[in-house]
Amino acid sequence: MIILCRIFYVKKERGDYLLIHKILNNNVVVILGKNDEEQIVMGKGIAYKKKIGDYIDDNIIDKVFTLTDKNSSNKFTDILKELSLEYIEIADEIIKYATEKLDKKLNENVIIPLSDHIQTAVERHLDGINMKNFLLWDIKRFYREEFNIGLEALKIIERKLNVSLPEDEAGFIAIHIVNSLTNECSENIYDITKIMQEVVNIVKYCLKTGIDEESGYYYRFVTHIKYFAQRLISGKTYEDENDDNLLEIIKVKYAEAYKCVERISEFINKKYKYVILNEEKVYLTIHIAKIMSKQAN
Repeated sequence: MIILCRIFYVKKERGDYLLIHKILNNNVVVILGKNDEEQIVMGKGIAYKKKIGDYIDDNIIDKVFTLTDKNSSNKFTDILKELSLEYIEIADEIIKYATEKLDKKLNENVIIPLSDHIQTAVERHLDGINMKNFLLWDIKRFYREEFNIGLEALKIIERKLNVSLPEDEAGFIAIHIVNSLTNECSENIYDITKIMQEVVNIVKYCLKTGIDEESGYYYRFVTHIKYFAQRLISGKTYEDENDDNLLEIIKVKYAEAYKCVERISEFINKKYKYVILNEEKVYLTIHIAKIMSKQAN
């Protein structure tokens, strides 16, 4: 899986002429910007009949990326050597659609890993190989808006390339969108989703019944669990104010919900070596108690 951090997309002012520093392919070249930082410049046929040291007209440039993380530079340029411009254009259309639907600004660095994923997925599919997304069901549950964007992305890909990818790919694309919203690396998103699944399963076991996943209580609970899982992955915890009195009140008032939290705490400690502090237990207990109350009505 390709992970790129700290890549920023900028628009160039028109009318400049830029000196080619490297040629990656016919549509992608590297120039040197201010302070001699490498900038990736893209445009259809931008390097046609060009060589290092030649100038290019800024009017034919579509996109410019500035690499601020030198450790990512080689990986980034290696990807672009193999990346077709049409996949970058498809990813760009998906990102614009996601931005409009979510009404949130995505981290622009998602365009390259998303383009790379789509190209790889299409090439695999045409070779008769489709990857199973084992977290598809949970992605649908926990990231519904992003998954719907993934479904729309499949329509865009089919319209542009006449290739119909399986629903599993909508899940993979959704993870890229989630990644761009949370600034988490993509493999962390998979871990976070897995933890969310485990916690929800424990709650279901405690309830001994299903959960109304359409309820507002469930939505707020899942949102809390998502941030809890992010803290777990990063090793962060709530600041524990040692409000034992509040916890004691909660334990009595919501006894069944608190028992469930204790199960969660034991599981998380055993599997992830992560200690859930009292303040976190208070929040979890309240969320679970509301779900239990909803289920009882």
